[in-house]
Amino acid sequence: MPNNPKKLSKFWQDLKRRNVVRVITVYAAAAFVILELTDIVAPSLGLPDWTLNFIIILLCVGFIIAVILSWIYDVHPEGGIVKTEPAEKVKAEDMPKSSNSWRIASYISFVVIVALILINIFGNRDRINIDESLAKSIAVLPFHNLSGDDEQDHICLGLTGEIISHLFKVRSFDEVRSLTSVLNYMEPDRNIPGIAEELGVNYILEGSFKRIGDEMRVTAQLIEANSDNHIWLRDYDLPYKEVIGIPAEIALQIADHLKAFLSVSEKENIQKITTTNQEAYELYQEGLYLTNTRRFEANSQVFDLAKEAIKLDPDYADAYALAGTMTLWGGIYTGDRNIQDAAMDALLYFEKTLELDQDNASAHLAMGYVNEYARWDYVRAEKEFLKAIDLEPNNSEVYHGSAEFFLKRDQLDYVLKHKDKVQDYSNSFFAVVSSKILSDNKIEAYKLLAQASNDKMAQPFIGTAYIWMKEYDSAKFYLESALQSEHYEMPIPRFQAELAFVYEKTNNHLKARTIVNQLIAKSDTTSAGSPAYFTGWYYSAMGEVDSAFYWLEKAYNNHSPELPWLKVDPAFNNLKDDDHYRDLYERTGHQAYDDYMASKSK
Repeated sequence: MPNNPKKLSKFWQDLKRRNVVRVITVYAAAAFVILELTDIVAPSLGLPDWTLNFIIILLCVGFIIAVILSWIYDVHPEGGIVKTEPAEKVKAEDMPKSSNSWRIASYISFVVIVALILINIFGNRDRINIDESLAKSIAVLPFHNLSGDDEQDHICLGLTGEIISHLFKVRSFDEVRSLTSVLNYMEPDRNIPGIAEELGVNYILEGSFKRIGDEMRVTAQLIEANSDNHIWLRDYDLPYKEVIGIPAEIALQIADHLKAFLSVSEKENIQKITTTNQEAYELYQEGLYLTNTRRFEANSQVFDLAKEAIKLDPDYADAYALAGTMTLWGGIYTGDRNIQDAAMDALLYFEKTLELDQDNASAHLAMGYVNEYARWDYVRAEKEFLKAIDLEPNNSEVYHGSAEFFLKRDQLDYVLKHKDKVQDYSNSFFAVVSSKILSDNKIEAYKLLAQASNDKMAQPFIGTAYIWMKEYDSAKFYLESALQSEHYEMPIPRFQAELAFVYEKTNNHLKARTIVNQLIAKSDTTSAGSPAYFTGWYYSAMGEVDSAFYWLEKAYNNHSPELPWLKVDPAFNNLKDDDHYRDLYERTGHQAYDDYMASKSK
């Protein structure tokens, strides 16, 4: 035992003589720097979650090798790398003097380690730890306009919408509420926990915008709703011309503070700036503002704004997508254009969008509509819808289009698999309810309808669902309620035909006949809204087969975008045993898609 201290002392002196201690110090500093850099850059480079652990293992193995090599070899000031002799074989006068380079490296290593530790301690002092067990669900509330100028409202809503659009691209978020779902929360006095509960999210971002001349202040704060923890707060005091880049910066800060994984492509997509032209950007935002606040009645005005933006910046991909969308809507919901003409005109804008930005989800979604509605090419439509989902996996608007598409294709499992993406009571909600009905799960359908019963925007779709379940009194109640509340979609032929049908089924024959006559008259002047198709739908639902085929043929000649419903809508069950139906089914692309699905299953 008395000899142990001497042995330890001798071993320690030998470690120093062989420069093992200095190697350990320098290696530790280098390893610490490598680990810190890996932790910083791994998320932005899209490296897998196990990268840091892998680096730690490599460094541990390297440490052992470094210690062994430093024990055996040394760098001699005169002779390069030499094998280190045992202490008893080396005379005191022959022992190499310590190299200044080793001493300097040791000092630098010590300073680096201390500096990095201090940066970690003080640099993260302001960062609030989040509860990582909470789902990463977030709503971005409309930014307040503190400018005292209503002309800046479209910029405020534009900031909100673009932050949301960027967050849609982050696959690791569990839910991102859409812009339409937060438009009801524009008042300045807001109960954050209450709003979060209503929207079913754990995090809220709220902010404000103030412009004074050529300067602006944008304030954003990220809040954990239940605890009211303010996770992140920042004021951006910048020249107004830099407003274009603010949404991407805020979206990245949100992802960082909520510890959301970002792939390289996701980060690049978020940071992509599609225009640097300030005036074009403002015109585009004004168009979006009108679309979100006035819906279809502003189509022509929005189209004109998008065209003006394109003139100012011919490479503005988003403006082309907006112009194309307004053109397409003109053949589906409003105006007096044939869908085929509208779609072909819109196609030029969407193709230009994708030429400028192949990762533009809005253009891929729209291409899905063009292929479904105008071309009846459901194979290509499916690929476009799935591409849009891949680019913006948290965008509920994308799921709205795809859910209805897959319902029409009778792919009920797909619709129900993604039912959690439904954020409002519109087409996608109807797709989920209809899938439950077609799956003979009416109990679940009733539960969903009960959840939506107090939402006035859902009333027409609830009416449709009750028609599918052959409960005509209930269907009449909701359709009439929507009519009385002046729901913006009630005047279109779809809901007019449904109202006529339930009137007929509930013995209001005169009202039914009046509406049908109006649909017939409308079909003589326009194909917008597909009045011929819905007249055929009405007659088919009533069991008047010959009249149904007469009007469906007119709809076919008009290339109605509603004919994709031919496969699943129960109104057409009366026709399915007729050869005329099978012929129409094939001519409208359904059989080609069935063959495609059959080939995939082989």
